[in-house]
Amino acid sequence: MATTINISVNGKKHQDEVEGRLLLVHYLRDKLRLTGTHVGCDTSSCGACTVLVDGKAVKSCTVLAAQVDGCSITTIEGLAEHGTLHPLQEGFKEKHGLQCGFCTPGMIMTAADFLKQNPNPTEEEIRHALEGNFCRCTGYHNIVEAIKYAAEKSKSGKIPETV
Repeated sequence: MATTINISVNGKKHQDEVEGRLLLVHYLRDKLRLTGTHVGCDTSSCGACTVLVDGKAVKSCTVLAAQVDGCSITTIEGLAEHGTLHPLQEGFKEKHGLQCGFCTPGMIMTAADFLKQNPNPTEEEIRHALEGNFCRCTGYHNIVEAIKYAAEKSKSGKIPETV
């Protein structure tokens, strides 16, 4: 059974009919062509599909598109503003926080929510915040360094609000 949803994705309004069983991750990737949100495991174990729903990190493989009717969604594509990388994106670049890059969008989106809640985290707090995200390539050291880099920018008010 199809239902109509009205959502904002990266600041742009969308109205679409979706099947009741369509997952948010597939809506974003297949309907809106926002392929930065990755499908990693389909079981909510890896975090590669993490997006922000009304500012909160959510694994989009666990949410039906119909459930986000009326919500504001931010994907990795929505973090950069006017061609300027978000401090987390910049941090991953500057601190070499990725290897293959598959987990990176989910890591960044998780960290965006985390840094809003805890703008001055310890390394232990960062590692704990990332427990729901899995990276198969790195030892997480540079990912943690990238998030610390972004947190340092936030001390001077340089972390922009997400869409």
